[in-house]
Amino acid sequence: MSNSQGKKVNSKENLNKPSLNFIENIIEEDLKNHKNEGRIHTRFPPEPNGYLHIGHAKSICFNFGLAEKYNGMCNLRFDDTNPVKEEVEYVDSIIEDIKWLGFDWEDRLFYASDYFDQLYKWAIKLIKDGKAYIDDQTSEQISEQRKTPTKPGIESPFRNRPVEENLDLFERMHAGEFEDGAKVLRAKIDMSSPNMHMRDPAIYRIKHASHHRTGNKWCIYPMYDFTHGQSDYLEGITHSICTLEFEVHRPLYDWFLDNLIEGKYRPRQIEFARLNLSYTVMSKRKLLELVEEGYVSGWDDPRLPTISGLRRRGYTPESIRNFSERIGVAKRDNVIDVALLEHSIRNDLNKKVNRILAVLNPLKLVILNYPENKTEELDAINNPEDENAGKRKIPFSRVLYIEKDDFMEDPPRKFFRLAPEREVRLRYGYIIKCVDVVKDKNGKIIEVHCTYDPETKSGSGKSDKKVKGTIHWVSVEHALDAEVRLYDRLFVNENPDKAEEGKDFKSNINPESLKIINCKVEPSLKDVKPEEKYQFERQGYFCVDKESTPDKLIFNRTVPLRDSWAKRNK
Repeated sequence: MSNSQGKKVNSKENLNKPSLNFIENIIEEDLKNHKNEGRIHTRFPPEPNGYLHIGHAKSICFNFGLAEKYNGMCNLRFDDTNPVKEEVEYVDSIIEDIKWLGFDWEDRLFYASDYFDQLYKWAIKLIKDGKAYIDDQTSEQISEQRKTPTKPGIESPFRNRPVEENLDLFERMHAGEFEDGAKVLRAKIDMSSPNMHMRDPAIYRIKHASHHRTGNKWCIYPMYDFTHGQSDYLEGITHSICTLEFEVHRPLYDWFLDNLIEGKYRPRQIEFARLNLSYTVMSKRKLLELVEEGYVSGWDDPRLPTISGLRRRGYTPESIRNFSERIGVAKRDNVIDVALLEHSIRNDLNKKVNRILAVLNPLKLVILNYPENKTEELDAINNPEDENAGKRKIPFSRVLYIEKDDFMEDPPRKFFRLAPEREVRLRYGYIIKCVDVVKDKNGKIIEVHCTYDPETKSGSGKSDKKVKGTIHWVSVEHALDAEVRLYDRLFVNENPDKAEEGKDFKSNINPESLKIINCKVEPSLKDVKPEEKYQFERQGYFCVDKESTPDKLIFNRTVPLRDSWAKRNK
């Protein structure tokens, strides 16, 4: 193959080379032009006002991934500019989540509060340069004067205060002389700009609140837009990657840098589409609402899209990183089907975790011709996808538990499980035949009686007899009791924010998002530890919950073996 210039092209090489996303194209062009001395330095800047969710995970994977790909660095920086909403609990959880995902910022852990002194000096510089002023109006008055994008705003009556007066008032704000909301420092830019963020935005506001790191040193705090770009500059960030809602903030980001910074080096803000998942809310405000109003058990409830919730549910770091890579980076917002996230964990766990036998809805089965006092051990494969996983022994006896759904007294034509006078194979065991059922006084089946063929033991090679159905089981004598929490999607509506008139997103909560049942599991699970993961054969993937103890085993269902929602929506 050759191109239009006659240059030979290796088609196989081109097919195998992954295409670049638009941000990688920007970075490669910057490297080509030796911009910022050829450095690549990114950052992840969370606000410590809640737990991280899967959308943040995408940003974490992307920022740290870019640094790794281009032999650069990535910082972790907390945007701790609002002490009213921030807590040390959130800081600790964010650090834990990022480490769990497998990323390391080395010694580059920073806080916006590290720069409060410098930011204060820069605010004074803007005042001295006639580019910032103190406004005495209320937030409501300021908002009203901004008008709309198509209608020019009205200048504040305090916009042309003398520099000396502005400096004096700002220092008195710093000294704590004024109440919250009494005054605000605004940048003097352009009240007629079509970009509302350029209409004299606030730089500093008064908040008499103790900060989790600086204590009571400050009673004025910088706004995010004033803090973001300057923090990037101080840390040497080259590519400041944000989600699309910050696109309209970029002119302000650049304005502050242009008016405060000297020299050739500049960080560059680039925006990409945030992650939106079907059947999921990604707003931290709404997640906090669900937590505080008791719709879920906490930030790590397995029904939430928080990283801690996904971890407790049984998701692996690899599955989240693979999901983030697969969905890629886009320039425009779209909605990703949550089934793709669920596929990523199925695909990962299928290769990694051992299979075990567990009966979620037990029905007693008695093998009439099996010796009453006999127990034998059968060989069970731990994981057919992993040749190194080996085998284990599971006890087999005369009385077993099977799933109630695996027996029908009057089955339909294509029912290939157990029924009167029908045969099935017991997983890893023998072929059995149903010969009788026992019912209670209300006609409910409470016991199934069968016979077995001792020549049909799985793997024995003694019989070539074939049956269409195989069912799982556990020995009644050896089974362990366990609590199983069957988690499902938290919302029934693909777009939870779309609610009936007069109702909010919580009206779309799935009333069956959690079912707790007691089940029977094989004895090999006696000493399991929190976060260990298993496939319950024919049932799905499960994770040992953090509340599980040797005296009370608790398992969370991560996902079913297949996407049951696809069937429901057909």
